Amino acid sequence: QVQLVESGGGLVQAGGSLRLSCAASGSIFSINSMGWYRQAPGKQRELVATETSGGSTNYADSVKGRFTISRDNAKNTVHLQMNSLKPEDTAVYYCNVVIVRMSGLSYSWGQGTQVTVSS
Repeated sequence: QVQLVESGGGLVQAGGSLRLSCAASGSIFSINSMGWYRQAPGKQRELVATETSGGSTNYADSVKGRFTISRDNAKNTVHLQMNSLKPEDTAVYYCNVVIVRMSGLSYSWGQGTQVTVSS
């Protein structure tokens, strides 16, 4: 079992900043990647940013240059610094962890944290 605890969501005006954090605990032996996804009302969940244990990052085109993902491998935490926020960034943001197990990859999700950007 893997537990993910997210924090940092909230309400912010357009142009503002928020920082999301996610801490993973439990049966963690080898993390392949950690990252963030989001889901807006009526839309599918989409990738925001991920970072592998080797430090490779991947960002959605819509957030490049505005969002920065960072990890603390020793603490099994991942952060998402979100700057220059836009109303279209409004969504529930989910932390995601991919763990390498003997049986293959295991995917875990946080409970989600709401980010609302007002215009």
